[in-house]
Amino acid sequence: MRRLVLPLALLSLALLLPAAASASRAKVKVATTSAGSVLVDQHGRSLYMFARDRRGRSACSGACAQDWPPLLTTATPKAGSGASASKLDTVKRRDGKTQVTYGRHPLYRYVGDQAAGDINGQGLDAFGGLWWLLGPTGARITDTGSQPAPTPSPSPSPGYPPY
Repeated sequence: MRRLVLPLALLSLALLLPAAASASRAKVKVATTSAGSVLVDQHGRSLYMFARDRRGRSACSGACAQDWPPLLTTATPKAGSGASASKLDTVKRRDGKTQVTYGRHPLYRYVGDQAAGDINGQGLDAFGGLWWLLGPTGARITDTGSQPAPTPSPSPSPGYPPY
């Protein structure tokens, strides 16, 4: 009996840990990036919309969802600084998981964003559609965040001292 108690206790703990680890309440807030004010998750990672999504339903699954992980939640999502609670909602995905939406746009992260503030997925054409950041109003941001190249200063004419 003693030999059976420890393995059963460990098995019970192993079964409970994944449920506890995956049970999370998503938070959406606003941060400033090179593309302006954008929605980010609780870790500051940029959130995107997929242009192929229709009527608030996700069109991204399988390999798409591996590159563009949906923002999932197990509870009502929370609006953080700058985000509107009235624009936050959820939708059930085909796999039964609950995805966070903002202004009826399902939200995704991009695996190419390595740190808070990265916007490497902005404007990408992947999995049959374009990917855009969302602003606090729920509208897509089409600016790529790139700055124009600086204009070179004119060289002084030969024989004249520079000013």
